[in-house]
Amino acid sequence: MLSEFKQFAIKGNVIDLAVGFVVGAAFGKIVTSFTNDILMPPIGLALGAVDFSNLFINLSSKHYDSLAAAKAAGAPTLNVGVFLNTIIDFLIIAFAVFLLVKWVNRLVGEKPAPPSTKDCPYCLSAVPIGATRCPHCTSELKAA
Repeated sequence: MLSEFKQFAIKGNVIDLAVGFVVGAAFGKIVTSFTNDILMPPIGLALGAVDFSNLFINLSSKHYDSLAAAKAAGAPTLNVGVFLNTIIDFLIIAFAVFLLVKWVNRLVGEKPAPPSTKDCPYCLSAVPIGATRCPHCTSELKAA
């Protein structure tokens, strides 16, 4: 069982998956930083100096000036700004993955369609792939 696991782990697909996972996690951190530190501050400024990471709905009866203060007090909150940042993170990552898949598909190209005809071995005429008799020389053909 150990040797089977070793053989499985050494296969290229597992190693590729591990590398992809690590790179994806690092890319996720970069996108999160881009969203929180570069993208959202100008958007918040354009909307009237709104800090999205500090945008929350307080569900308790006490007032808190910031999300950090509410969390420190253990108050229940709906973290709308954090949720919006997470949605923007997801959209950026999804778009980047879309572009990557589109680029890879363009490099690979389209797979050729399976043949729809075969040649008759007797008269060498093109015959539909499923034909059992040649329409040109009437020879019996092997089914494909």
